[in-house]
Amino acid sequence: MSIGDLRHRIIFQRLTSAVNENGFDIEAWQDYKTVWAAVSNLNGREYYQAAAIQAEKTVKFLIRHIESVDTSMRILFKDKQYNITSIDNMKYENKYIEIKALEVDSSG
Repeated sequence: MSIGDLRHRIIFQRLTSAVNENGFDIEAWQDYKTVWAAVSNLNGREYYQAAAIQAEKTVKFLIRHIESVDTSMRILFKDKQYNITSIDNMKYENKYIEIKALEVDSSG
């Protein structure tokens, strides 16, 4: 893995709650952190495993280790939204994290 592979900008977002001017709770996605990432589609066995559960739009993001990333967040990449499905601390070295995320349809 060379550092040049991390050439795509992705944005992590968190779902936050706030009170609007009428006193009602509203939830909205707020940008949390922008990082460099390597982005790839699933291939081979991973693709067929995802296809078996109708998760063909799964994408892998490889980033430098960030302790605060969790599955309640989502990722913005090239004007598309991705819900995080799994986070893997590569070899438990705390250097890189592989994130698998499922693309969210524009309807919801």
